[in-house]
Amino acid sequence: MIRRLIVSYVALVGVALAAFTVPVAFTLTAQLRGDTEESVLREATTMALLLGDGDAPAREALARMAGAYADETPGTVEVVTADDGRAMPPLPLTARPDDAAFGDALEHGRTTVDSGSRLVWGPELVITVPAYARGGTTGGAEDDDRTAESGEADRDRDGGAGEHDDADDGGQAVGNAGAADRIVGAVRVRYATADLTDRLWRIWGFRAVLAVGVLAVAAGLGAIVARLLTKPLRQLNDMASRFGDGDLTARSPVTGPQETRTLARTLNQGAERLDTLVASQRIFVADASHQLRTPLTALRLSLDNIADGVDDEFVREDVEQATAEVVRMSRLVSGLLVLARAEAKVSAPEPLALRELVEERLKVWRPAADERGVTIVLTGDADDRARVLAGPGTLDQVLDNVLSNALEVSPDRGTITVRVETGGPEEAVLEVLDQGPGMSAAEQARAFDRFWRGQGLTGRSGSGLGLAIVKQLVTDDGGTVTLRDAPGGGLCVRIGLRTVGDGARWISPRPGAPRSGG
Repeated sequence: MIRRLIVSYVALVGVALAAFTVPVAFTLTAQLRGDTEESVLREATTMALLLGDGDAPAREALARMAGAYADETPGTVEVVTADDGRAMPPLPLTARPDDAAFGDALEHGRTTVDSGSRLVWGPELVITVPAYARGGTTGGAEDDDRTAESGEADRDRDGGAGEHDDADDGGQAVGNAGAADRIVGAVRVRYATADLTDRLWRIWGFRAVLAVGVLAVAAGLGAIVARLLTKPLRQLNDMASRFGDGDLTARSPVTGPQETRTLARTLNQGAERLDTLVASQRIFVADASHQLRTPLTALRLSLDNIADGVDDEFVREDVEQATAEVVRMSRLVSGLLVLARAEAKVSAPEPLALRELVEERLKVWRPAADERGVTIVLTGDADDRARVLAGPGTLDQVLDNVLSNALEVSPDRGTITVRVETGGPEEAVLEVLDQGPGMSAAEQARAFDRFWRGQGLTGRSGSGLGLAIVKQLVTDDGGTVTLRDAPGGGLCVRIGLRTVGDGARWISPRPGAPRSGG
């Protein structure tokens, strides 16, 4: 979502830049082109006026002006006459006196402007202007002004004369009018546009660099704004993740816009109610399990007394079956009580010598294994110095549950391998491998579910809480527990425990706080 917000923000700024910058750049380009054409046309028109004078001083002035123009600007001047298409000395002959632009200027008096390209301009700007005889014009309103000025000048020179003089002036005006229509030549200016192209690139380049800088700043500001806008959503997501992991104490801060504050309050209220319900259920399970242990114990003692005082084989068999069910129910109640206590755990993990603790538990379980002819072997490279973080009594219950399951599924004269190894600088690994039938992938996925039971080789079934209790206790201390196939057949229970050097944090939950697992 942050990426989409940044992209949207940058796209909006980009559209704004394009809307304001591109038209300005086009306007500046058009202005640069127009100013250049106007300047070159003005110079060409001035030279055409000098050409129209026709006398030697005017030609010399035209030559000097053309030379200075070529020296000071990237332009060159070409001049042709209307009589023979040759240059007027001392001006040089043009390279192409017979092209179309010169033809239009000499025959029709047209001024042509050729930029070389419809888009912006080509390599050079070419402007061709016709030159009229002295007293004439180069066309348009400017020609009319020159004709009027010429007539007024003649009238001023002849002022005070009689009607005869007026007649002479009229004849002179007619002669001048005829001279004004006569085209004596044409002037062409070739202006190289390389400098204009450089200026054009600077105009567009500056705006492009400015646009990239603005977009970069917009992206940075967009990232900041996006993170600020999505911070309440990230907090809600963090709460939902912790809630999904079983931490019903997770709450989200009520911050941000009105919509996210309303959502946070709603989720917090729902979490509070759910936490209360789960805590009540856990208390009920613990209380019920504790209260059921006493009548179940009394019932078992009564059944044992009945079995001792009955000689009938059929009755004795029924009593033994009832006793077995009472024993199974006692195990189930004990497991529920242990699980309830594990979920309400309040003790913090403390350093424990892993190998020493494993050796102590194996001494307790070896007599039961010897009755079945099962051998328990302890291997691994972890020594007595390896210490792990676990709650008091946690590893005892974990090992008891795992070894109980392994012993139940192990065949007679089988082997249970307990391996204690150093899994890394921050982890110790405890593995219990049996030679039983193992589990399929589907069974391994369900093995940690509460009340899910697998059938062992002995035909006895458990309460379905053993592995659920194992996972609850191990994960409470920040460890991991996984199942996989053992080499050669059977099941391997892998338990990863944090060592004393682990810098990871753990939280000691309050009473009644939920825990993941099972």
